[in-house]
Amino acid sequence: MQVVSGQWWARFPDRFRGPLSDVVAATAGVLFVLFTGYTAVHPATMSLSVLCAVLLLARRRRPVSVLLAAAGLSMIAVIVGRPPDGLFIVAGMLTYATALYSPRRQPWFFAFLLWSSIMLAGSLTYYTDWWNTEQFTAFALIAGGAVWGDSVRMRRAYLAEVTDRARQAEETREAEARRRVADERLRIARELHDVVAHHIAVISVHAGAARHALRDQPERVWPVLGHIRTAADTVLEEIKSVVGVLRDPDDAASTEPAPGVERLPELLAGLDAIGFTVRHRRRGEARPLPSVVDLAAYRIVQEALTNAHRHGDGGGATLDLEYTADAVRIDVTNRIGDPRPGSGFGMLGMRERAAAAHGTIEAGPVPGGVFRVRAELPTTMEGW
Repeated sequence: MQVVSGQWWARFPDRFRGPLSDVVAATAGVLFVLFTGYTAVHPATMSLSVLCAVLLLARRRRPVSVLLAAAGLSMIAVIVGRPPDGLFIVAGMLTYATALYSPRRQPWFFAFLLWSSIMLAGSLTYYTDWWNTEQFTAFALIAGGAVWGDSVRMRRAYLAEVTDRARQAEETREAEARRRVADERLRIARELHDVVAHHIAVISVHAGAARHALRDQPERVWPVLGHIRTAADTVLEEIKSVVGVLRDPDDAASTEPAPGVERLPELLAGLDAIGFTVRHRRRGEARPLPSVVDLAAYRIVQEALTNAHRHGDGGGATLDLEYTADAVRIDVTNRIGDPRPGSGFGMLGMRERAAAAHGTIEAGPVPGGVFRVRAELPTTMEGW
C-alpha cells in the first residue's frame, strides 16, 4: 500500500502534535551538540550548549524569550571555551522557531541578534583567531533557519487564507442557493395565485347560479355545471403546468405554451359566461410580444379583471389594450362596489409582473368611484 508523506504525523491528535514536535526538536538539538563536541570541548561550554538545545522545549510558547536566553547562554559558552559545531545548528533551529512562532514577523532581526551575540563574544575572547570559514557556516545556519521559518510561516498563513476564502465562498454559494430557492418559491406562489384566483371566482359564481337554478329552473342547471367543469379543468391544467416544474429535476419546460395576449378572448368569454361583461377595446396593430411581456400582460389583465369581478359593483369592467411603437399599454377600469380590502397578494403580483417585464403599473381608486389599473410594458430592447 502506498504511504502518503506525512500521513503518520496526521494520526496524532492535534493537542499532542505541538508538544511532541518540541520534544523531538529539543532531542535532536541535544544530540547534535553531543555528537559534535564530545571531545576537546570544555565541560561548561558543553553544558551551556546542551541547555540551549533544551530551551527548544519552549520554542512555541515563548519564542522570543527563548531566543534571548539562548543568545545569553551562547555568549557565555563561547567565552568559556570554543563551542561545538552543534551549537550553531541549535542556533539555526532557534531562529527557525522564532521566525515561525513569534507574534512579530521579523526573521532577519532575530537572526542578526543571535548571530551578532555569538560573534561579539567570540571576537572579544579570541580576537582575530575567531574569524574563519566556520563562522560563515554559522551565519548560513542561523540566517537559513530564519528564512526557512519565515517561509513556513507565510505558507501556513496563505493556506489559512485560502481555506477561509473557500469556506466563505461555500457559505456564500449556499446562501445564494437558498435565496434562489426562496425566490423561485415566491415566483411559483405568485403564479399559482394568478392562475387560481380567477378560475376559483368563476367556479364560485357558477356554483351560486347552480344553486338558484336547482331551486327555480332545474333544466338550466346543466349548462351552469358545464361551466364549472370547464373552469375546474382549466385551473387544474394550469396548476399542473406550474407545479410540474418542481417535479422535474431538469426543470423541463411544459409542452403547453405560457398564456399570452392571444388568449384574452378565452378569458373574456369565461367572464361573460358568468354574467360579468368586459368591454374590450384595442388600439394599434396587434403583433407578437416578447415572452416575458406577453405573459406579464395576460396575468395583469387576468388579475385586474378578477379583482373587478370580486370587488366591483357587478356592472362589468372596461379593458383598453393599446399597441404603440415601443410598448403595450393596459387600462382596466371598473366601478367600486365591495369596500372590503383583499389579501393584497394580487396587487403585489401585478407589480412584480410589471417589474419583471421592466414596465410600470399604477393601481388604485380614481375620482368618481372608479378603480383603475394602468400598466405600460416596453416591447423593445431599449426598454430592457
